[in-house]
Amino acid sequence: MKEKLLNVLKIAISLGLIAYIFTRPTIRNVDWSTVLDEMQLWPWFLGMAVYFVAIGFNVLKWQLLLQTLGVRVPYANLYRHNLVGLFFALLPLSMVGGDIARGWDLARHTEGQAAPVAVSVLVDRLVGLAGFLLAAVLGLASAVVLLERPDLGWLLTTLGVVLVVYGLAFAVLMSQRLRRLVERVFRLGPLERFLPLYQRVSDSVQVYRTHGRALLAALAIQLLTVLATCVVNYLAAVAAGTDVPLAWVFVLTPLTAFAPFLPSIASGLGWNQGVFVVLYVELAQLGGSQPDAFAASVLIMSLAMQAIIIASSLPGAVLWWRRREAISPSDQLA
Repeated sequence: MKEKLLNVLKIAISLGLIAYIFTRPTIRNVDWSTVLDEMQLWPWFLGMAVYFVAIGFNVLKWQLLLQTLGVRVPYANLYRHNLVGLFFALLPLSMVGGDIARGWDLARHTEGQAAPVAVSVLVDRLVGLAGFLLAAVLGLASAVVLLERPDLGWLLTTLGVVLVVYGLAFAVLMSQRLRRLVERVFRLGPLERFLPLYQRVSDSVQVYRTHGRALLAALAIQLLTVLATCVVNYLAAVAAGTDVPLAWVFVLTPLTAFAPFLPSIASGLGWNQGVFVVLYVELAQLGGSQPDAFAASVLIMSLAMQAIIIASSLPGAVLWWRRREAISPSDQLA
């Protein structure tokens, strides 16, 4: 019952955010016929093709992390497992649920290796977030220096601190020396209840402690994923007729990567649209003399990107359904 209520809440959040955005005066009073006349289909289909390339980079990263643990899976098979995870990310399960689904789907086909598969999924997600954080800091640094926007220095500083803290947290999970120090801290007062959780997570990722090169290689591949995602966002802008400089797409795209982790459906529906409008209109201030029309165009851009995400995830539904029919009901994913 609790899980059903949580799913209903996520659906309500996504639909509520969409309704809120579309009923704002700056959006509602726009000449939508003019905005929609600017749309083109060919950039959208090209963007979807590039998005599959971005997924391919993610699969390559995951394959590298699996091979580091001695789990060898053909690239094509791993791509299919990843598509299944993307499909489940469309549901109220969110991106975390998608990670669980792809790990579970792979574990069923790698007998006796469920533990390293689960660890690889966790580290894959940690490296992925690190890549987007690093890209966000680099992008904002270029905006401050090259695009002459010193007013964004506060955000650059904030994200720089977040990146450092994230790096330290990752080190705390990996390092034996830091682990002993942190365990002492967790034994103080009310923090002790979180000690078992920290120890389980640290135990999981410790297997990568001696594979620093593999982690750096995975991070480099993740940056390629970010690069491809920036191209997809730009093509979504072209499809929507949104006049956004390519440089700003590279600056702002990494900042949109965290919306799908918020409670929602369809990989961040509602949150994505709000984030796009805030970043491109409020933060970057790219609307010029027609901010309302630009905001509406950015909203269409975000929906074009959302449609790419949804469409590229649908093959995972077909793959999951075929495998579901091939296994017993007791083994099916709940």
